[in-house]
Amino acid sequence: MRMAIETLSEWLEAEGIVPAEGPGSIADAERVRDLLIAAARRGESISYSQLLGELGHRFTRPKMRAVCKTLDVIDTRAAAAGEPELAVLVVRESDRLPGQGWWVGAAASRRYEGAWTGPEAEAFVREIQQRVFDFWRTPT
Repeated sequence: MRMAIETLSEWLEAEGIVPAEGPGSIADAERVRDLLIAAARRGESISYSQLLGELGHRFTRPKMRAVCKTLDVIDTRAAAAGEPELAVLVVRESDRLPGQGWWVGAAASRRYEGAWTGPEAEAFVREIQQRVFDFWRTPT
């Protein structure tokens, strides 16, 4: 009988990607959120590789996909709290744009139907990133 998986960290552990607990857990949404808020306050995006490195991991596609699940959790919580999405700050090193998961996600703040690369996509992402930078730079 297979045990029910109820949390992101349990899924990551079940998939053999990372341990559910402990330092560097990709499923630690609060830690990942803190790293993204720090980047937002600096006015910077962060690559998938950089984010994984901050968590003590090398880049692999399974770990990148796991980060994306954590980003979904973070953005769902942000929307509920009236905060801007943070996943837009996590980008590919090649073109500094978010990956496919971000473009097809259901974030309420996104209303874009163009190509996921190129000048139009870059302008769209910069606009959303700027909103994030402005929000987190504002003293609370």
